[in-house]
Amino acid sequence: MGGSFTGRNALLIGVLLASYPALLAAALWPAAWAFAVAAALSYAAEAGLRKAVRDRLGRVHLGSMLRYTARELAVVVLLARVAGTESRGFLLLIGGLFAFHGVCVAQTALATYLNSCHHLMPVTAANLDLTALRIPPAPPARLLAWRGTRLLPLDAMPVGLAAFGALSATPWPGVAGAAAAVLVVLAAVLALVPHVRRAAGLRDRAQVVRAVDEQVRAYAPEVLFYFSGSVKSAYQATMWLETLERIGRRTVVVLRQRSLPAVLGPTTLPVLCIPSAVDLMNFRGLDSAGVALFAANMGNNIHLLRKPGVTSVFIGHGDSDKEASFNPFTKVYDEVWVAGPAGRERYRRAEVGVRDEAVVEVGRPQLAAVLRGSPYARGTLPWPTVLYAPTWEGWTTDLFHTSIDVMGPRLVRALLNEPVRLIYRPHPLTGHRSAAARAAHRKIMTLLRDARADGPREHVAVTGEGPGLYECFNQADLLIADISSVVSDFVASGKPYAVTNVAGLSGDEFRARCPSARAAYLLGHDLGELPGVLASLRGGEDGMAAARRELRAHLLGPDEPDALTRFDEAVGRAVARSRAGQAAGTGGASVLEQVLQARPLGLGPGLAEPGRAGEEAGAP
Repeated sequence: MGGSFTGRNALLIGVLLASYPALLAAALWPAAWAFAVAAALSYAAEAGLRKAVRDRLGRVHLGSMLRYTARELAVVVLLARVAGTESRGFLLLIGGLFAFHGVCVAQTALATYLNSCHHLMPVTAANLDLTALRIPPAPPARLLAWRGTRLLPLDAMPVGLAAFGALSATPWPGVAGAAAAVLVVLAAVLALVPHVRRAAGLRDRAQVVRAVDEQVRAYAPEVLFYFSGSVKSAYQATMWLETLERIGRRTVVVLRQRSLPAVLGPTTLPVLCIPSAVDLMNFRGLDSAGVALFAANMGNNIHLLRKPGVTSVFIGHGDSDKEASFNPFTKVYDEVWVAGPAGRERYRRAEVGVRDEAVVEVGRPQLAAVLRGSPYARGTLPWPTVLYAPTWEGWTTDLFHTSIDVMGPRLVRALLNEPVRLIYRPHPLTGHRSAAARAAHRKIMTLLRDARADGPREHVAVTGEGPGLYECFNQADLLIADISSVVSDFVASGKPYAVTNVAGLSGDEFRARCPSARAAYLLGHDLGELPGVLASLRGGEDGMAAARRELRAHLLGPDEPDALTRFDEAVGRAVARSRAGQAAGTGGASVLEQVLQARPLGLGPGLAEPGRAGEEAGAP
């Protein structure tokens, strides 16, 4: 069953499985005190297991329903032995248990129905006036989620009280427990009933699509910002929202997964979630748009890429020297926007089919939030702050992806022994594929917890809610990172940075392969360069200062005009070209349409596995 069934989980599973023969033996004996102890241990072990472990138990025919009903059957046997099967209380307990499962079925059915009405609509929208649709308020999310196997722990009331009653050979405490469990679930059923009638209109798929479509048509979007991906990758879309709010074009955010709207960052832009490819391609409200901006390469992109008359632009979510930033799939877009000359050169060197005239240098508008200058040099803190921001392991075993499993814990331990403050900010997908990366991350978190307990410095781990990446930049005096867009973005600060040389290349070879490291200090496996790098923060010679100033323009483009202005102008030009093509009757076929027409039986080289390649391409 994998690594989840080790350590604490293995102990809990052992207690849980051992409890069932113990419960049956105590019931047949009968020994009410032994049954009560076994039942308490069984429920405690059940509660202590992680959801992933409980789910895996279901795969070996030990699902939740079987586990809970086995305890209920055991308590029925116990009471049959101590109170007799002719007892009225015994019969009422059995009826109560059946009634409990009956109301659980009713509550689950209603919650599932309402969930499908409110959360499985063909189109959902935010920041649009949908009063014509008269969407009723959804029931409380917790009430909708509390269904199915999540109701079963309530049977602890009849089982526990029945075991208590068995000590004095009476079934009535168990009857009271069953009645209490039934009343709790019945209250949840009654709370959902009023919502059922109000939600009936939401089942009319055509009506929902028509109402949302009318509002989008009235808004007449000029720009579509399209994103498809996992919840963990939502940051790739969120990073563009503020920029898109500030440009002078009506923009609509188009999402494809139902889970994304809840985790997307705050925005004033209209947000649509259209899961179905058919609904998306037939959604007429998007026809007014002249340009579609794509933040990641995903298989679902093809549904919008095939829309005629729309200029497709890949804007990504960060420039880096990783292979993800010159993915062959990128050639399907009409244009590819990069930050500076380095991005253009990257596609030239890679020769993946992206035409040079399709590459547009627009800067990185988000970096306006990145401040220049060192907090330590300004006297803000008594010690320098080091930001360690490793990337994730990626989909392949490329040594240039992450340092976390090779040198992460050793690097963190070395930094904790220095007079510096440490901010640890791993990539959100760290450990997504590699068990070694997950283990290294856990080790680092343990080191930071121990250091916070023992030392005066406030070391920080940013792994979820908390300061954003650029806020971490502003707090840091030095960045230590892997080859990723984090490195390129940090260059905007003008502060020193070090890049992990995981592959063990010579300095010249490493910098030739990874141009964003041309102004970086390099850290090898033995971390021998670390003391010298840290010394430069405390007044030592900073031998890379001039190189950083030169590299900034190469990676990010000129300071004037600013990146937001350049990005806004690029959007305007793309919309104008699309309008001109539509007016001339020549703007019908996108690059992808031309490719598909030329290769009607397949996507051809470079277009294979767009979904997997896209998630990789989305990871800076």
